[in-house]
Amino acid sequence: MGAPTERKASTSTQLSESSRTSKLWANGYVLLLTLGAGIGGLLFGYDTGVISGALLYIRDDFREVNESTFLQETIVSMAIAGAIIGAAVGGWVNDRHGRKIATLAADCVFAMGAVLMAAAPNPYVLILGRLFVGFGVGIASLSAPLYIAEASPAEIRGALVSTNVLFITAGQFLSFLINLGFTEVSGTWRWMLGVAGIPAVVQFIVMLYLPESPRWLFQKEKYEEAVAILEKIYPEDQVSYEVQKLTNSVDKELLSDASIGGIRYLDLMKSKEIRLALWAGVGLQSTDQPLTLGRHARLFFSLWRYSNKLLVLIL
Repeated sequence: MGAPTERKASTSTQLSESSRTSKLWANGYVLLLTLGAGIGGLLFGYDTGVISGALLYIRDDFREVNESTFLQETIVSMAIAGAIIGAAVGGWVNDRHGRKIATLAADCVFAMGAVLMAAAPNPYVLILGRLFVGFGVGIASLSAPLYIAEASPAEIRGALVSTNVLFITAGQFLSFLINLGFTEVSGTWRWMLGVAGIPAVVQFIVMLYLPESPRWLFQKEKYEEAVAILEKIYPEDQVSYEVQKLTNSVDKELLSDASIGGIRYLDLMKSKEIRLALWAGVGLQSTDQPLTLGRHARLFFSLWRYSNKLLVLIL
């Protein structure tokens, strides 16, 4: 009698969990939070993909760019330099001002960069625009997955956070389509780079109506706001449990910070678990690069002064 009863209870539990997960996926509010923040990934992907096609036409408009591989390489790489800076300060912005404000700031900087690039009268303004866009991408690359992770239910958190990566690849594919679409339009490369500002404006508007991360609100002792958001994310019978769990987590974090007087990077590297996680993350990023050879091939051909621009874009 014991075994069948246990199997029946196990089956009942699995059905209950499956039902709860289905309800979470059906929560339009959670999906809106994810899609709104995920646009940051779209910006990331579009910016990294569009320049390889735009550079073909930038050389035609600016003689100094056509004659200098250094300027061409600077135009391409300046966005990466901006992203490094943006990622470096993004953590502080997110901790100090919140995930929502960080995302809004990233959108503003990105949109400014897109306008500068589209209206650039010379390659140096274009380079400045690329720097701005990269800075916005750097902040967004940190803010988007962090916001999604903290505003999504634990049962489907992994799937929702992965949508940020999906948006990145979608942005790269979109850049390919945009490059092809504007090949015969006057001001070709200006349209290619300027269009990047549209998703940033869309995300800015959407984020104005979305809440702050409930975890960050708890950290800032804004409990009523945080609970109100959790009530929209979780089923009614689960809210009190999630509030208690979040409270314990934040209290433990604050207690840990107070006991050691702050955390230094050197202290983190002393932990074997953190070192392994770091190596795993860096390793995945490194091995992922061969998967983007298609975009790199286009960039190679654009720098190589290949005459057939349309063929290069298709490559």
